[in-house]
Amino acid sequence: MNRLLLSTAATALLLSPLACDFEKTGNQFLAKKVMVGTLLSTPDVAFSPTAAAGIDAGTLSDGGTFDQITLPGQTAAFVFFGTREGEQGAPEPIANATVRVEAATGGQINLENEGAGTYGHTSDFGEDAGVKYQPGKTYRFVAVQNGTSHVGTVEEAPALERIEALHPAEGYLRRPANQPLTLQRPAVPSNQERTHGFVTVVPLSKNGDQGQPTYTSAPKEPLRLLELVALPNPPSKAASLEIPGSAFPQKDSNYLVIFQTMKTGGPESDNLFVGSALLVGTADVGVVHTQP
Repeated sequence: MNRLLLSTAATALLLSPLACDFEKTGNQFLAKKVMVGTLLSTPDVAFSPTAAAGIDAGTLSDGGTFDQITLPGQTAAFVFFGTREGEQGAPEPIANATVRVEAATGGQINLENEGAGTYGHTSDFGEDAGVKYQPGKTYRFVAVQNGTSHVGTVEEAPALERIEALHPAEGYLRRPANQPLTLQRPAVPSNQERTHGFVTVVPLSKNGDQGQPTYTSAPKEPLRLLELVALPNPPSKAASLEIPGSAFPQKDSNYLVIFQTMKTGGPESDNLFVGSALLVGTADVGVVHTQP
């Protein structure tokens, strides 16, 4: 892990602009505290289970009115905070910090201590959401330990990346169970770098309840996210992403396909390790109904 962290730091130094504060960057290279954080926004999703199942309106007991379920949009924040002085080079979790995510436009999300150096919070959109996601804005991750703040920043949060395959005219995809699905990402301007893209598939009951994911390409562990960000050409920046057929195991079932587009940032304060990985983004969402 030491080798991974140092490789990440070296890459960050090489990519730093010549006009940067070299003293500050040098301090970040030597800093003992490391942070991994994500902020993800998802939109409202409306769908009709009976329509997706191909039931004709005239056969419904209520006289032909389709049911309509709306899954509320959410803002989810997660942070791992630790020190690089753990055994065998692995970061040691810091469990006594106070962690929040701030928006440059005002508002913040206070994260709950979930143990083992992890802090998180999920909220529906609304007056108590704390942070409203806005493309192009700056977001700050702040971990306070013993009165000292450690700050990371992601600038110019990405706009929604619409995946056309998730939006057919019918409003949902009808496909056989256990069939792979390829998502083609839109082209990016020649002077811009493609953002990271992750896919998660979640089963959806007829009343809108979400089950445990059947597939995700997003790293499940903080250290895997550190490793991914350190790669020069990670699979998350590919122009197309393939979802395996095992993500849709059951016939005549609904699945929520969530495509997350996320931009990376880094440390702002000089007491946070230069290899820290911070991501902010939003998601495009579609519904897949597997055929009977």
